[in-house]
Amino acid sequence: MDLGFAGSTAVVTGGSKGMGLAIAETLAAEGARVAVMARGQQALDAAVASLKSAGAPEAVGISVDMADADSIAAGFDEVAERWGRLNCVVHTIGPADGYFEQMDDADWDATFALGTMSAVRSIRAALPLLRSADWARIVTLAAHSIQRQSPRLVAYTASKAALASITKNLSKSLAKDGILVNCVCPGTIVTASFTENLKDILAADGLDATNPWDVMTWIDNNFHQPCDLGRAGLPEEIASITAYLASRRNGYVTGATVNVDGGSDFV
Repeated sequence: MDLGFAGSTAVVTGGSKGMGLAIAETLAAEGARVAVMARGQQALDAAVASLKSAGAPEAVGISVDMADADSIAAGFDEVAERWGRLNCVVHTIGPADGYFEQMDDADWDATFALGTMSAVRSIRAALPLLRSADWARIVTLAAHSIQRQSPRLVAYTASKAALASITKNLSKSLAKDGILVNCVCPGTIVTASFTENLKDILAADGLDATNPWDVMTWIDNNFHQPCDLGRAGLPEEIASITAYLASRRNGYVTGATVNVDGGSDFV
């Protein structure tokens, strides 16, 4: 299926690793010129090399601190100078987590700065470019925890719930401009950072943190939140649905909150 990305331009925030990189690679393979925004230059350089190999010779990495409003604005100014327009923004930034008793006001502020305000600032900076394009899409990544609560993710989940609400609201206000806006809610996804952070914990239970079936076994045993397919997901499985929602081919889906979680007990 041709998603209509040929000749288009895209920004993926948090696009240097994990789900963000998988999404950026998918857009590149579909023919988009892709800019990835993240903080670490080494990871950005590696991501750009991967995107060029995937089919985006004009791929660029832009160093942006997503907790800083001026840095975000400067990043999108660079996109404007380079391309002059923008067809889609995919926002994948996620904050840290913690239990309620562990988090003070500064922790809550930092979580909302990354989990919510980074998206607000990115979309605000991108809107003039999106409006000048012949078609435009916005996709945000929230989390399935906004519907299936976990005590260790209290501030993270609150920030992502706010993001899902903002996304839904934007779908209404931007409909008159023909800009489609949707939210993807990933379940448990086996990324490199997930594996690195939890490999020793899973290994203590005789489980492999790179194995999607073992990962879901650990999730079920510890959090009692299984999924119908019995395994965790992979970054490319988030990338495929996100790429469709971000594409010209998507002409009528807007305001949706899409669970990509292997099946769950909520709607």
